[in-house]
Order: sequence, then C-alpha cells, then structure tokens
Amino acid sequence: MRLVRFHCMGRNMWGHATDEGIRYCEGSPYEGEFVPTDTELAWEAVQILPPCTPTKIVCVGSNYASHCREMGRDVPEVPKLFLKPPSALIGHEAFIRMPGDVGRVDYEGELAVVIGRRGHAISEESVNKHVLGYTILNDVTARDIQRSDVQFTRAKGFDTFCPIGPWLVRDVDPNDLRISTVVNGETRQDARTSDMVFSPARLVSFISSVMTLEAGDVVSTGTPSGVAPLRNGDCVDVTIEGIGTLRNEVRVM
Repeated sequence: MRLVRFHCMGRNMWGHATDEGIRYCEGSPYEGEFVPTDTELAWEAVQILPPCTPTKIVCVGSNYASHCREMGRDVPEVPKLFLKPPSALIGHEAFIRMPGDVGRVDYEGELAVVIGRRGHAISEESVNKHVLGYTILNDVTARDIQRSDVQFTRAKGFDTFCPIGPWLVRDVDPNDLRISTVVNGETRQDARTSDMVFSPARLVSFISSVMTLEAGDVVSTGTPSGVAPLRNGDCVDVTIEGIGTLRNEVRVM
C-alpha cells in the first residue's frame, strides 16, 4: 500500500496511490480514522506533498562503509547524528534550488523511516510498532560548506535541500532493498540497504534514546558511495526497491 499526501482543490489530503491516480481517503494515517472513499483523482490533477510534517528530521552520517571510504572517514562505532530543518522539505517533482554562491552541492540518496507513534527509548524489537512507513529522501548537501563549517547544519539546511517522497510504503522489509541514484539517466549510486553499518531498527532505537520521536518525524538512514556534484538543470532520480522513485530537478537561484 502506497500512502500519498497531496494538495488538490485548495486542501492538503491523503490517499492511496494507484497506477492510474489517487484514491482519496478521509482522515490521516497518523490518526485513528483513515477511510478510503470512492473518489479517484488523476495524477495531473494533484500536487504531491512530502508524506509527513515532522518536528525534526534526524539524519545519520557514515552509515555505509563504502561511503566512509570515499569520504576518507572511519566506519563509526556508534551512529553519527545530525539534523535537517523541516523548512528544507520539498516533495516529489519539486525543484531543488541551489544558492549560486555555495560551491559544490551533492545528492545523497537515502532510505527514510517515518515515525507514526510517539516514542522514547524504543527497543529494537518494538520499532515496528512506532513506524508509519518507509520512503525516499535526498540529503542534498553543500559540500564545501560542510567541510569548512565542521558542523553540518548550514550545509544540510538550505531551503529545498530535503526532497522526500513520493509516498509512504508500509509493507516492505527495509533491511535488504536495492537503492540507486540516477542523474540525467546515468547511474551514480547503486547499493543495498543490507550494506548499512547500523540497521534502520537500530537507528530508530538509538535516536529515541537521545530524543523523543514524534509522529511524523523522519529518520534518514545514510547514503552509499557514489556522491557527486549537481549542476543546474540536472534531473535526479532516487529509486528504492519496493517503494518507488523520488524525482527532482535542480535550479540555480
């Protein structure tokens, strides 16, 4: 089941994504009542929105050994955490807008976990009870700023630097999925989530021991090797097996 959040007729709504379009549902998957209706909407009649409204976006650095090697970093012994602001979120097919004076800006295709139920100190065995679903995230990064600042906040936090979507998928095992990033038709990243240093369940459990995770919060699980700069006009497709494809084009401001 693909749960999609969208804007149509002046309202933000939820529905089930089908090949033909969207079946509108009353309510929200975060709430008790989420009821499918008979209303079908064509894809061209809606604007796809990020499938969550998080209080925080918690990201994980260096969670693939291959990415550690290409960046010259050691494989971490505990997860390395940083935050992206919710103001960086954009949806499927929205533009990534790159400031013209930041230097190199990279894509980073990632599997993201969306929390469905508030939790603190969640055990790994209980993580599934707190997860609403899985989606795709592009952790866009101003690489020169990341290196000069040491802290990641400015490099990761520009508006539009967090594409996410296009929808949430519940019935997928996140532990061994193919993840790939394609730029202008050329494959740049190609790995499996089984290559992660820390599994999605481990990450959710670890993060919740530090900070309470609220419904709608996002945990992004890190990127594999193959990161490279984006250019004006690039089209970036991040695809994860069993979920779909997140597509965004790049524009220089």
